[in-house]
Amino acid sequence: MLTNTEVWRIALGQSAVDSCCAPEDFQKKENVIAVSRERAGRRAYLPEPYGFDLTSYGGNVVACVREDLQGVAADYLAEHSAAHCFETPALHELDGILAPFGFRTCFQAEYFLPDVKALRALPCGPEIRVLQPTDFTGLYLPQWGNALCAERKKNDVLCVGAYDGETLAALAGASADCETMWQIGVDVLPAYRRRGLAKAVTSRLALAILSRGKVPFYCAAWSNIPSVRNALACGFRPAWVQLTAKPSAFVEKLQNTGK
Repeated sequence: MLTNTEVWRIALGQSAVDSCCAPEDFQKKENVIAVSRERAGRRAYLPEPYGFDLTSYGGNVVACVREDLQGVAADYLAEHSAAHCFETPALHELDGILAPFGFRTCFQAEYFLPDVKALRALPCGPEIRVLQPTDFTGLYLPQWGNALCAERKKNDVLCVGAYDGETLAALAGASADCETMWQIGVDVLPAYRRRGLAKAVTSRLALAILSRGKVPFYCAAWSNIPSVRNALACGFRPAWVQLTAKPSAFVEKLQNTGK
């Protein structure tokens, strides 16, 4: 099984690929501005280079931006520390700065990595089953939309389900988002929530991913308290935060569709 040192080395390496910089850039005291460009090996849900993206592992911020937005990123980060540049008042300011360039802040999330010394299989009442791709081809349904991604089925490589008889009550899925890291998503049917099922399937899946030599990682919106609690209970720890701005038309489309 991977050590914590190896887990963090792999994660920093992947973030460096995604942000067009060096792994050590995330551990510097000063902020880093990198020019976004095409780069092989990005996570599967990053179909194109960033226009404007901020990533922090806590000490500084790495901005990966379009070439003409380097000055914008440098000025913004000079005014706001790593601890505060992701807060709402600052983001309102950033939206105003980005508007002339046709961008608006869009995606924001916190990412978690496992503490391999804390990770353990958590119990629950229902039967736990490990599912291979051939076992979950019929599970691409709305209730499992976090565990499985219909748009990227080829990346869904492993699942763990909790079964109450023949009823699938909870499902955690692993997406091979890049060569070294698999992302965990989890869903629990409403009638089975608050019974520890999310923790059971998430923890078992994380261990299964590690046993295959891959790094499990977990993403949650900062306001999704149940999801964050699930990550912490399973032995995951906060690792990095990320904010991505997208073209204004893209943001407006999301707003209009309610997604």
